[in-house]
Amino acid sequence: MPISDIPIFAMLRTKMQWHQERQRLLAENVSNADTPKFKPRDLAPPKFEGPAATAQTALVLAQTSPGHIAAGSGSGNPEFPLERRNAFEVRPAGNAVSLEDEMLKVAANQMDYQTATTLYQRSLGLIKTALGGH
Repeated sequence: MPISDIPIFAMLRTKMQWHQERQRLLAENVSNADTPKFKPRDLAPPKFEGPAATAQTALVLAQTSPGHIAAGSGSGNPEFPLERRNAFEVRPAGNAVSLEDEMLKVAANQMDYQTATTLYQRSLGLIKTALGGH
């Protein structure tokens, strides 16, 4: 049985991909902090629902708000839809990026990514141990 057929690995891999895409988007927000009329963007978190979320089924994210951009229409990765904030403070130039908020999100995203990679590594270690490897 390939590792990709084990649901926990598929979910962790999807979560790590989501964090990578979110990091790219947050970096874009920070780099455009001085661009006039720029609105920050963020990704809607992936949803994993029960044992039905396996590697064979396509991961479809719900569009929870009409303000969210549909998958494939702006995000670098069509699997993860964009999420726009409704409440943000706009500066006189029309820019709505708060560097403090973005940097907090970057730090939290990095910690969550590290957690997912650690879980992935430990899960692989458990499988190796179960198969008799060291």
